[in-house]
Amino acid sequence: MMVHGANTAKIKNMKRSTKITAIILTFFLIITIVVVGRTMMGNHFKKKFSKRPPPGIIVTEVVNKYFAQKVSTYGTAVPLRTKSYKIEKYEIIQPISFNKKLKKGDVIAKLKSRNLIASFDGVVTKRDFSNDINVSESSLLINLEDISSVYVDVDIPELYSRFIKENLNVDVKFSGNSEKIYSGIIDSTSGRIDIEKRSLATRIKLKNNNFDILPGSLLEITIKYNEKNSLGIPDTSLMMEGDKTYVYKVSEKNVTNKTEVVIGIRDSGFIEITSGLSQGDNIVAEGLKKVRPRLTIKPIKKGSKKVKSDWGKKAKPKKNDTKKGKFDWLKKLNIFNKTKSEKKDNKK
Repeated sequence: MMVHGANTAKIKNMKRSTKITAIILTFFLIITIVVVGRTMMGNHFKKKFSKRPPPGIIVTEVVNKYFAQKVSTYGTAVPLRTKSYKIEKYEIIQPISFNKKLKKGDVIAKLKSRNLIASFDGVVTKRDFSNDINVSESSLLINLEDISSVYVDVDIPELYSRFIKENLNVDVKFSGNSEKIYSGIIDSTSGRIDIEKRSLATRIKLKNNNFDILPGSLLEITIKYNEKNSLGIPDTSLMMEGDKTYVYKVSEKNVTNKTEVVIGIRDSGFIEITSGLSQGDNIVAEGLKKVRPRLTIKPIKKGSKKVKSDWGKKAKPKKNDTKKGKFDWLKKLNIFNKTKSEKKDNKK
């Protein structure tokens, strides 16, 4: 009896240990499956979403540009030639036509004692005396002005005097027609610096064929010097790091490389490049914060039109397409349509 009881106890202990082992193995098996499953899912989604498309970056090509340094100032228009005539009113036979273009030899005014003849091509203008002067009641002061060309006398700061030479190109703007730029040249310069103004007296001459600019008009003057054609890039392409200047150069494989350049003149939003780049190179024009060295990008030419995305937009139905109704899915189920055999049975 004692041996039988001992065997029964051993069997019970074995069954108990087997259950515990099975439970432990099952537990670890579940943990292993969970860990492996999570790892596999993580790798799957990592492969799926880690490959981001290259960012679209605006690029531009290095080309030759016009560059010039400029000095800006203001001046007053003066006619090329002026001749004044004083006329007594009682001598005038016919009314004088003012602001009329005359040629050399034309009659300016017919007087009792003589005729006034134009000594050069010009325009007749009238200048009244002040009302408080008695002579204005009996006399007229007439000007014959040649405004086919006008002069502008300006003072250039001493700092720029060494750059100012005769025949330099000048851009002129007139407030009466701000959209048009008139072209002129430096006609002459003074031989010395004004000790009071610390400036160089300069005379500018410009054509006024259409008589747009009236004598006395205030003109905006821009003198251009050191004019040249050189390699240029937009000033938004530059990165300043201490005393050095860099740009992102784009390779044929659309990979960005940080390149040091040497710059020159800045003019109208462009920078002259004296070394570091060649004509035809592609560089990053805008969006430098999105770029880093050795980054693959999707280049977008500067100035190109943006392509509108059709994502999320429903395609417009064609003319031959029939419009789909809300309950077309019920028709596909064929619930309400009877078959031919069913129709024959109903007739019988």
